[in-house]
Amino acid sequence: MSDFISGFWSPYIAIVTVVSMLACALLLWRLSTRRLAKGEKVDTTGHVWDEDLTEYNNPLPNWWRWMFYITIVFSLGYLAAYPGLGSFAGLWNWSSAGQYEKERTAAQQRFGPLFDKYLAQDVQAVAADPQARQMGERLFLTYCAQCHGSDAGGSKGFPNLSDADWLYGGEPEAIKTTITAGRNGVMPPMGPSLGAEGTKELANYVLSLSGGKHDSALAEKGKEKFAMCAACHGADGKGNQQLGAPNLTDQTWLYGSDEATIIETITNGRNNMMPAHGELLGEGKVHMLAAYVYGLSKK
Repeated sequence: MSDFISGFWSPYIAIVTVVSMLACALLLWRLSTRRLAKGEKVDTTGHVWDEDLTEYNNPLPNWWRWMFYITIVFSLGYLAAYPGLGSFAGLWNWSSAGQYEKERTAAQQRFGPLFDKYLAQDVQAVAADPQARQMGERLFLTYCAQCHGSDAGGSKGFPNLSDADWLYGGEPEAIKTTITAGRNGVMPPMGPSLGAEGTKELANYVLSLSGGKHDSALAEKGKEKFAMCAACHGADGKGNQQLGAPNLTDQTWLYGSDEATIIETITNGRNNMMPAHGELLGEGKVHMLAAYVYGLSKK
């Protein structure tokens, strides 16, 4: 509630919460106190099933009624101890943010020296350490597996981190930069300038670069159109790790190697985002994670 600028909302929520709880208690008490006079018939709700199965309007059993009362009393105690009544922090002054910081500080005190120990070593040495690999694997499963897979094998649009093919470079510093600052790889759409036929020709030329199945006549026509791609992928199609432009001459494909997929890529372009993790993880964990990823490609 402290995030609200207006001072209206805190008392409003507190009043609505308390009134709602008291109204529930009053309603429960009112419906539980009425007793039938001798000879008086029990009211019904008017619901009848299977011709003669009638729903009667009987009071709740005492044990059930007292459970509701206990719940209301517990709620009042909870709201007194913990935040819930607008901006009132509770008598125990507990908050989820404070709990997080407390656990984070305890974890830092416990594991910080271990991360500092490995931070003092180079990435290759950390990658070769069995304990460091186990720690790096846990970090990877927590922060990276959602996109790259638990085995780091990647999927469509997400690079395989277990092979020797790298978009931005597989050296330790390049991997650390990727994890710390993230990456944003953009392939602009070429479809509007090439047209459907030109796109098909260029796609066949790209397939020819890696020895894929292609139409040689179309590939020949697409060769001259590749000039607009050479600025990023190089005249020989071997890519540029400074830009994250893939090597088009190998057998590694991020989205697929069939003609239809390549035509789709050329026509619409691609926009891949790798989020930055530096601020979230800190230098020690980034170093550990980089060593684990480096070790995956080095087996």
